[in-house]
Amino acid sequence: MDVKEDTKTDMIGKALGLLVLLGNEPKGASASELARQAELPFSTTYRLLGSLTRDGFVDYEPDGRRYHLGLRVFQLGQRVSNHHGFAGTARPVLQRVTEGTGEATILSVRDGHHHLTVNKVDGPQMFRVTSDPGHLGMLHTTAVGKALVAFADDGERQQLVEELELEPLTEFSITDRDAFRLEIEKVRRQGYAIMDEENEVGMRAVAVPVLNSQGVAFASLATAVPVFRMSVEQLVAIVPLLKSAASELADRLPQR
Repeated sequence: MDVKEDTKTDMIGKALGLLVLLGNEPKGASASELARQAELPFSTTYRLLGSLTRDGFVDYEPDGRRYHLGLRVFQLGQRVSNHHGFAGTARPVLQRVTEGTGEATILSVRDGHHHLTVNKVDGPQMFRVTSDPGHLGMLHTTAVGKALVAFADDGERQQLVEELELEPLTEFSITDRDAFRLEIEKVRRQGYAIMDEENEVGMRAVAVPVLNSQGVAFASLATAVPVFRMSVEQLVAIVPLLKSAASELADRLPQR
């Protein structure tokens, strides 16, 4: 690869990095904020944002001088979702779980040191769960995350347990390495994970892994509820329904 090609590849990487940063900013971000986060010169950031805006990957809001992810990203995301069966194939299964529980059902996959929500069906109740498709969340503070860690392959599980940054999101979040190790062992033993106000005060969830033929999780399925509607014991009673749905998803979805 010559210098010119190498520089072009580097700029593509920087542009993709800006898209990732924008994905973490639901209210958008200014060029200067993105330049600081990406550790890039303002002129480079501004030029890349201009190109991304021209091609529809980024939208520019003139009033607040802020950038947002564009519809082109959404279009590509939908194609990925459809390719993996998360939209058409998985949704009917999630809907049946929600019909059985009356609560939100969430399907997530692991994306590095985070979980990525790929599908969700809301319950009929007024109180909505905020983890919409595309949401990146912590592994150590969520039920879906714990299930994905506990049922990762041996090498990845060990690495995640030892290397995840155990940042507290609430006063109930696990921040001690030994406590997290014990929690993951417990999840493996019992076959499901519980989140009890560790990710968001006022919310609980239970999750089970969606396993491939080697017993490794390629996704995680959860029911999430506000604490005033279900106790931990009531959530555990949902586990057989979730496991049945997870088994159906394992048969239907492409395993990656």
